[in-house]
Amino acid sequence: MGYLRFLRANWLFLLAGFLLTFTSSYGQTYFISLFAGEIKGDFGLTDGQWGGIYTVGTTLSALTMIWAGVLTDRFRVRALARGVMLALAAACVAMALNTSALLLIAVIFALRLTGQGMISQLGSVAMVRWFEASRGKALSLSSMGFAAGQAVLPVVFVALFALVAWRHLWLLAALLVLLTIPLITLLLRQERTPQSMAEEAQIAGMEGRHWTRAEMLRSGLFFLMIPMIVGPAAWGTALFFQQVHLTEVKGWELVAFVALMPIYTVSSVFMTFFSGWAIDRFGVSRIVPFQMLPFALSFAVLAFADTIFMAGVGLVIFGLGQGMQATGTSTFWAEYYGTRHIGAIKSVAAALMVFGSAIGPGVTGLLIDLGITFPEQMMPIALYYLVAAALATLGILRYQPTLGR
Repeated sequence: MGYLRFLRANWLFLLAGFLLTFTSSYGQTYFISLFAGEIKGDFGLTDGQWGGIYTVGTTLSALTMIWAGVLTDRFRVRALARGVMLALAAACVAMALNTSALLLIAVIFALRLTGQGMISQLGSVAMVRWFEASRGKALSLSSMGFAAGQAVLPVVFVALFALVAWRHLWLLAALLVLLTIPLITLLLRQERTPQSMAEEAQIAGMEGRHWTRAEMLRSGLFFLMIPMIVGPAAWGTALFFQQVHLTEVKGWELVAFVALMPIYTVSSVFMTFFSGWAIDRFGVSRIVPFQMLPFALSFAVLAFADTIFMAGVGLVIFGLGQGMQATGTSTFWAEYYGTRHIGAIKSVAAALMVFGSAIGPGVTGLLIDLGITFPEQMMPIALYYLVAAALATLGILRYQPTLGR
């Protein structure tokens, strides 16, 4: 089934997935980091202190995700989304009103748990469960919400800095989240739910069975894939988190760097659709070994970029990696471990991803305080991606034969 035909037949559910992934933007690093300069200025924080606060809050949210992510196996997306989005809106209001540096940890915790964690989890779990035969297409279409958020929100909110106080912009974000809730409710009036799925519709994983979370945690494949899960979250988050510092070191205008987001998004969108088609056509095992390579190349390019044009080249390549990651990783869990316990399994993956996003800002911020600029850190990060690619390839070669298909 082609993309257009698939979209016409399932547009209600795909639009719901799109809105969920878009709404997660307000808890994503690329959005929060837009306010880094204002937050550090208002609270008197260094790069390392701000990175440390972000790391602690995000780490706590990662630990909570291990428990909270299981809720996607037990509740309808419609009901769970309402509660999580209300909590996200409250977190945005808290950011606008907070005047304590210590309480920033709690605010970051709430933003990251609800935005990057739970709402992202809802969007991806719904797609892999609702669309067994076309997971790649479903994930690529619904994940356009991530792309749209990255393309639109930074440009709009940076432009609004000149007109509106930064705290008021967080109130605007809360309002936008609240306005999305009735749309989600309307779109999912007749939701496909885990409870309504027939047993025969479940797709088994390795060895022809459905793995529980405990069984997955004891499997060798899981440990080989950890660097692939953690890496893009850690260092991709650091790239956007340190964008203010990066532009200062490189001598670029922040507005010019943020203006590159649309071309980065176009690159990500292209690869999202292409990889979604490729997964459905060739299988996720053919895609996963290559997911880390664009990330490695992009950091190498950005490390030596001396013009805003070369920064754009680096971001385009980075977008290719993001596009592959958006579809490949979510499909991988369902393919190799089955769909019956996919919410519990993905909660571990989501927790690792969120934990990775905590590591990146903390480590890079500390190194910056020690005098090692972010561009100087980029080549070791590129090497990390290459090691992660090698381990993921080893895992695929070792365990693919156990799929039996």
